[in-house]
Amino acid sequence: MSKGKRDTFTSEFKFKVAIEAMSGDKTLAQLANEYHVHPSQITKWKEQLKGSASAVFGSPSRRKKKETITEASLMEKVGRLTVEVDWLKKTLELRISPEELNF
Repeated sequence: MSKGKRDTFTSEFKFKVAIEAMSGDKTLAQLANEYHVHPSQITKWKEQLKGSASAVFGSPSRRKKKETITEASLMEKVGRLTVEVDWLKKTLELRISPEELNF
């Protein structure tokens, strides 16, 4: 017997199902039947949502610090790449005559 292809679900779908499970309006069995997902999978998604929900309200200073670090590293990389491009242009100009540059 060969195993079938695993279903992959989008994060939006998982979020929707987990929110519905947390609301308690329907049982796990009802949700599993409606969305064609095993009840244990819904339970896992619900627990993941509970576990990561606190990150939504996490410290803004930590997020700001990470954004600043990321921005600084990106600006550094842009600077290095700009210098490299300028160097390559000068090197190319020295090796190829202006007539050869006009294809």
